[in-house]
Amino acid sequence: RDGAAHALEVIERNAAAQRQIIEDLLDVSRIITGKMRINTQPVDLLLIIHAAIDAVRPAAEAKEIRISTHIEAPDPIVRADSERLQQVLWNLLANAVKFTPSGGKVDVYLEQHGSLAEIRIEDTGPGVPPEFLPRIFERFSQADGSSTRKHGGLGLGLAIVRHLVELHGGTVSAANRREGGAILTVRLPVVVSQPRMTRIENPI
Repeated sequence: RDGAAHALEVIERNAAAQRQIIEDLLDVSRIITGKMRINTQPVDLLLIIHAAIDAVRPAAEAKEIRISTHIEAPDPIVRADSERLQQVLWNLLANAVKFTPSGGKVDVYLEQHGSLAEIRIEDTGPGVPPEFLPRIFERFSQADGSSTRKHGGLGLGLAIVRHLVELHGGTVSAANRREGGAILTVRLPVVVSQPRMTRIENPI
């Protein structure tokens, strides 16, 4: 029974990976042909962040990775396609969980600097090789390392992230933490902010 269950789990995982690759290829095709469209409306950024965290929670729990949120901004409202923006944050969070060793942690920060909302995702993984940082958001780019090869993929996810963020009038950047781990930062223009300051800790 254990063998059959494991085989079924492997099949489901491979099917999910193949489905993601197909969806990424379709998105890249839309980007190349200029057919990528977004339908924007005022969106509560905090709700999008929590929805993306909920989507990656099972993978994080399987590796005993703690995800904590640090909300240090008014409740920012941005003009966004909620599904596409959730895709952006899910992709960044999924990468953070994928490359963070078991027992590690992922911190999600929401801050506001002037007219920009900043979502910052920091992990305790190996970080990004410095020579690869300038190319991390290019299509088909992957760091040439055993960890990256082990996790697979076509290197499309972050290129799609960059395009979607730019369609929303924002920017995305990558850096490394001094103590190890990667930092991925998304900045989006704010439409309006509620006058309430909060700080929420939401550990898994």
